[in-house]
Amino acid sequence: MARANTAVFLVDLPTADSDRNLLDRGSSLAEFIGHPSVARLGWPAEVVEGWLFDHGAHEAFRIDYRDLDLSAIIWTLEEVPTASLQGIRTGPSEQEFLESVAKHHIHYLGLRPAPIRDGWELKGTWLTAPLLLDSKVLNIDKVGLRLVEGRMRVGILQGRLQSGFHVAPTHKAWVGRGRVGGSK
Repeated sequence: MARANTAVFLVDLPTADSDRNLLDRGSSLAEFIGHPSVARLGWPAEVVEGWLFDHGAHEAFRIDYRDLDLSAIIWTLEEVPTASLQGIRTGPSEQEFLESVAKHHIHYLGLRPAPIRDGWELKGTWLTAPLLLDSKVLNIDKVGLRLVEGRMRVGILQGRLQSGFHVAPTHKAWVGRGRVGGSK
């Protein structure tokens, strides 16, 4: 099926009720992923959930990514070297939070459930892949990646590095890059 060459922005998408109780969350997520404007992006379910379902109504995301053509992004699950994440930045409205998590990583990790804490202690990494964008997608002159979602995970990683704690050499992350030829 041919896809239209129409840009899609956050404002064009529905916002989800991701705060529904856990029994309703699965069906609500499935309905959201199946919404025509979301489905036509062709994004992996994990990316739709992490960005659009959980945070699509988050005002900071709507500001930081308001001009981003979502249809121009293709996602792949990659192993990202720790060195690429050490100084990674996020959207301007959330950079201060990322830095706070890094500074207070022990506190923030302590707030997480035991399996997440154990993942850091035993494997030196997160359990759920964060969402990163190639800087070129954001029309940023710098080479590298930009953090979209997963500020607490990446902040904990950065703090653990700064404190000399165990951190794995690579970490799974969803990486969004520009489609060849622009939008679909």
